[in-house]
Amino acid sequence: MLVKTYGSAVYGVNAVTITIEVNISAGTKYYMVGLPDNAVKESLQRVASAINVSGFRMPKQKIVVNLAPADLKKEGSSYDLPIAIGILAASGQIPSDELENYFIMGELSLDGSIQPIKGALPIAIQAQQDGFEGFILPKQNVREVGVVIGLIDYGVENLAQVVAFFNKTEPLEQVQVNIQEEFFKNINNYEHGFADVKGQENIKRALEIAAASGHNVILIGPPVAGKTMLAKRLPTILPPLNLTEALETTKIHSVAGKLSAADALMTVRPYRSPHHIISDVALVGGGINPQPGEISLAHNGVLFLDELPEFKRTVLEVMRQPLEDHKVAIARARLSVEYPASFLLVASMNPCPCGFYNHPEKDCVCAPGVVQKYLSKISGPLLDRIDLHVEVTPVNFTELASAQEAEKSDEIRTRVIRAREVQDIRFADNKDLHYNAQMSPKMVRKVCQVSNEGTTLLKTAMERLGLSARAYDRILKVARTIADLAGSENVELEHLAESINYRSLDRDGWAG
Repeated sequence: MLVKTYGSAVYGVNAVTITIEVNISAGTKYYMVGLPDNAVKESLQRVASAINVSGFRMPKQKIVVNLAPADLKKEGSSYDLPIAIGILAASGQIPSDELENYFIMGELSLDGSIQPIKGALPIAIQAQQDGFEGFILPKQNVREVGVVIGLIDYGVENLAQVVAFFNKTEPLEQVQVNIQEEFFKNINNYEHGFADVKGQENIKRALEIAAASGHNVILIGPPVAGKTMLAKRLPTILPPLNLTEALETTKIHSVAGKLSAADALMTVRPYRSPHHIISDVALVGGGINPQPGEISLAHNGVLFLDELPEFKRTVLEVMRQPLEDHKVAIARARLSVEYPASFLLVASMNPCPCGFYNHPEKDCVCAPGVVQKYLSKISGPLLDRIDLHVEVTPVNFTELASAQEAEKSDEIRTRVIRAREVQDIRFADNKDLHYNAQMSPKMVRKVCQVSNEGTTLLKTAMERLGLSARAYDRILKVARTIADLAGSENVELEHLAESINYRSLDRDGWAG
C-alpha cells in the first residue's frame, strides 16, 4: 500500500515542501531513496524501535521510502516522525485519509518520544503558503511557529499521541500565540542601558551617530577603558524591531536552532560577540550542512568583535563582501543558499600590544615599529568599511564618583529614531537604500553637498591631518548623519568638523 505524508527541508532561511512516500509490498528489505544523508538513512533503527516500544507493529515486509523531489539533498533527523506515520498508515494501523492535510516533522527517540527540530518557523511558513491545514511538530518548537497566522499548530511529545490523533481516539491541543502581545511584551526588555555608564560622553555621542544611520564603528583605547561595556549597550539605542524584522530575525535563529522552547518571536535586536579564535565558517556561515554564521545571527542587530587585531586575517577578510552586500551567498555543488547579514559592526582594539600607546598617564613599552605592525593586521579594505574611528580614554575618578545621572538609553533612542525617519523620507524612492551609511559615491555627491567654506575645511583637514582619499566619502556620510540628528537640512561646518574627528586611523603618524 502506498501512502504519502508531508514535511519540509530548509535551505538557507527558506523551506521547500518534501513529500514522504511510503510503499509496503511483499519482500523483506528496507529502502530509503531521494538523496538522504546519513542521518536520514539511519532513521530505520530509530523508527522501528519507536514503533515497537510505543505498542505498534513494525511491518516485516519490503518497505520503500522516497523523499521527493529526489534531486534535493535531505538532511537531518526531522523526517523520523513523518516516515513512522507513513509506515503505520501504509500497514493499515492508522487511516491515511487525513494525512494530506498536515505537515509532520520531528526526530524520534528509541522510546517513541519526540525531540525538537531546527528551522520550525520557515517550515511553518511554507506549510501555510502551500495551504496545509495544520502542522504537527515537537512540543518544544510549537511556540516559535505559533506566530504563523492561518495554520493550526499541534505540539506533540511522543509517537503514540500522533497515532491517537489520526485514529481519532485522543485530540491534540492546539497552540495559539497572540503575535501582537508577544511582539510588544519584551520589545524594550534590555538588562543594561547607557544610564549605567559614567562619563565617556564623546563615545556615547559616536555610538549615537552610528545607531542613527548604521555606521560601522571601531573603538580604540587601552584596557578597562569601557569599550566592551559601551558596545554591549548599543542595541538599547537602536530603533525597536518592526514586525517584519522580528520575523526575519526569528527565522534565522530558528534555522540555527538558537531559539528556546519559551521563545515565540525575537523582539529585541540581537547582539553577537564571537571570540577571536572563531573560524571563517563559524563567522560567515557554511559547513558541510550549511548553517548561518555569527554575522547572520547578528542580522538586524549588532556584531561586536573585541580585540580586532587578534582575529585571524582570513576571518576578517571574509566579512568584506557581507559588509557591502548585507547578505552571505554560500555555493555548493548541488545547491546554493543565501543568508541575510545586515548588521552594525562594532570593533574594539588596543592601540598597541601593551595597550598603552597614547595613554594620558601610562607609558607604552612597545618597541619602535611594533605599533604600526600591530595596526597593520587590519587590512585597508576592511578599515575602509568602518566609518567611525573613536579613541577611548579611561574615565577619571571625578566622573566615576559623580552623583549626576547619565542620560538614559530611551532618550538617546528618541533622537536616533527621529534621524532615521528623516532618512526614510530621503530614500523613499530607493528600495535598496535605507540609511546614510549605505549611500554610493554618486549618492553622496547628491545628498551631502557642502558650502565653499565646508570644501575648504575638508581640503585643509585632508592635507594637515594626512587623511586618506577613502576617508573623504566617509566624512561626508557621517556629517550628513550628524546634520540629521541636529535636524539640519544642510551639512554645516560644525557637522563636518565633528565628522573629521572620527577618522583617527586615517591620520598620518597616528601610530608613530
